[in-house]
Amino acid sequence: MASRDAVPATKALPLTTQKELLTKALGADHSLSPRHEPDHTPVKAFPPVTTRGRQMARHDQGRFFFSSDDNALTKHIVATHAPDIEELDVKPVLSIVEDIMRFARPTTAETSHTTTLGAPIHAKLDTLDHKILHGYEHDSEIVKFLAFPINKISCEIISNCSVGGESHSVTMDLLKSLSNYSWDAKVVITFAAFAINYGEFWLVEQLHTKNPLAKNIAMLKDLADRMAHSGHLGRQFEAVLDLLNAVVKVTHCIVEFKELPSTYISSESPEITTATAHIPLAVYWVIRSLLACASTFLNLAGSGHEYINSTIESWEISSLAHKLSVIMEHLQNQLMICKDLIERKKSEDAYTAFKKLMETSHIDNMRVLRAIIRSREDQKPLYDGSRKTNERLEVLRLKYVLLLISDLEVPHEELNILHMIYSQNSMRHQYEVLWLPLVDPKTSMASLQDTTFYDLRNNSTPWYSVDHPSLVEHVAIRYIREVWKFTHMPILVVLDPQGKPSNLDALPMMWIWGSTAFPFTGARERDLWSEINWNIELLADSIDPRIPDWIAGNKVICLYGGEEIEWIRRFTLSARAAADALGVPLEMLYVGKRNPKDKVRRCHEIINREKLSHIFSLNEYYDYVWYFWVRLWSMWNSKKKIGMTVDTDHMMQEIMDVLTFDSSEHGWAVFSRGNHEMTKGIGDIVLPVLENYSQWSYNVDRPDVFVRVLDEQIKGVHPEHHCNRLILPGNAGYIPEKLVCSECGKVMDKYVMYRCCTD
Repeated sequence: MASRDAVPATKALPLTTQKELLTKALGADHSLSPRHEPDHTPVKAFPPVTTRGRQMARHDQGRFFFSSDDNALTKHIVATHAPDIEELDVKPVLSIVEDIMRFARPTTAETSHTTTLGAPIHAKLDTLDHKILHGYEHDSEIVKFLAFPINKISCEIISNCSVGGESHSVTMDLLKSLSNYSWDAKVVITFAAFAINYGEFWLVEQLHTKNPLAKNIAMLKDLADRMAHSGHLGRQFEAVLDLLNAVVKVTHCIVEFKELPSTYISSESPEITTATAHIPLAVYWVIRSLLACASTFLNLAGSGHEYINSTIESWEISSLAHKLSVIMEHLQNQLMICKDLIERKKSEDAYTAFKKLMETSHIDNMRVLRAIIRSREDQKPLYDGSRKTNERLEVLRLKYVLLLISDLEVPHEELNILHMIYSQNSMRHQYEVLWLPLVDPKTSMASLQDTTFYDLRNNSTPWYSVDHPSLVEHVAIRYIREVWKFTHMPILVVLDPQGKPSNLDALPMMWIWGSTAFPFTGARERDLWSEINWNIELLADSIDPRIPDWIAGNKVICLYGGEEIEWIRRFTLSARAAADALGVPLEMLYVGKRNPKDKVRRCHEIINREKLSHIFSLNEYYDYVWYFWVRLWSMWNSKKKIGMTVDTDHMMQEIMDVLTFDSSEHGWAVFSRGNHEMTKGIGDIVLPVLENYSQWSYNVDRPDVFVRVLDEQIKGVHPEHHCNRLILPGNAGYIPEKLVCSECGKVMDKYVMYRCCTD
């Protein structure tokens, strides 16, 4: 029977002979060991389809790889580039090409199962990464416009591969044919031209058992016979598909460079020039790789199972794949640099626009709220903690909105006290609280963080909150940190009904006066301070519901603290003995220490068990102890905010004295008759005075002078030695340059202290 070739077919060299020839051609440094990395030097010739071509290729095996200066090659490539066609959007064409690559799934003639060839091919085609596949409809206009050059290049590929053209020369000829197109258009047109032949090949193979036309074409191509022996070709197909996968990715990189917005990055910028300098070479190697793949498939169609691809030809495919992977890695790195630069510029523009928005007057607060919280028109981005429902942003229109800004590590005692104040709010119709939990926008929320957020949102916040932290715009997070100075401790920013910030942290006002401080402006803060004096009502009225009754009953109220239980026992017993002896109605309340730990908890338990005095509810003691001290610090910061200092303001001096008492290692006490005169002292002074009450009891001729006489006794004690100190937390807000000791009037020394206390 006559051969299907024009001349008798030449048998393929034995594999061992091919390895010997290849080793000889590449030299000792190019071992065929599986661990050897492919050479990156260019490969020279296509595996031709004709017998004569195959003979020429084998004769040329010794010159298959050659060294090339990439710079010199790039100059030759650029010399073919003379674009005169307007910029084209080639993504629709690339989209079609990718569809062809995905749909071309080779199977055997027995359609009920996939051969050893089919399985890896199916897997390899799936790796034509769906993440980078198109998300747009095919644009018929651009496809029609490029149809002619695509088909022309398709014919050139078949022609040159059929006659065994030299690979470099054919690649350069194609570049010359495409000289008037941009670099991305050159590579997409060539890829589309290859896809026509590739798709037709697999279309006939897939339909030849079902469609008579496909069956006849398959017979002429001998595809049925080829697929019957396809097990021998599986490895070759895998290599080709690896190369095509690399072609897809490099092509995407080239197209993405073209799409970079000139608004944010100039074509003359160093980042772009550095990156685009390598694109001509990338286009060259993509086209050359497509030619190698086309040659392989033409050989298979023309020679059937008699064609066993040589080791040299297999090595060419893997070498090209490695070459493209190196190019792709470099282009992706450069693309990432450019995208990072663009994102930074976009971020700066967005931040500038956000700042301008916050500084502009508006008719209502909706523009500001929509800029802070990301939401679609049909979305309900707010969660109502009281009704357990989602709501639109419009529920906050023209209301005072108090933005509670925190991270996900919100102190529970802070939430509990704010919850209490919010629940007692008599002005709920005038303002709403909105919780904005801030998380780092550069990191995704872990499941643990999600659990923490939903637990807080669903169980601890009766006010509004964003439905998820991801809805807080990144630009808003940056603004909150940089302009509103949020770091870690929660703040309460007040937006007026027009969205203008009227107070960057209203929490101190909230702690001191609750909702009475509405609308939480600086003017309201000054008015409130002008209306009150230093008394027990200011100091402790809000922290315990019994205190207003004691005040109304004109009782002597004693607030005391410390964490030494022996001192507490002696103090409470001595105070009670003096009051009983003098007929003074005395109520004592233990307020612990700032930052209460286990010692304070144990003191609470002992005081309650031994009935030494009143305490806060054991279940809520921590919350109320925290509340007492945070109110004091809030008073300190509020006074400083309106321009007061320790030197000029009596109340600020009184606040500092109590804070100083707490900073000592000993107990302390404050006494007040109803809401009238007050006295206070450190434990080392107060305790001896009370224990020796018999020495001054004659001055107490009636109960309402007890506090005044006690004050005289305390002020009359001048110990030879004393050590008063005031420890200001790092977030105190106001660190005075000079402080005077309340005991002796001398200027106190200033130190920096670092403390780790495990209690």
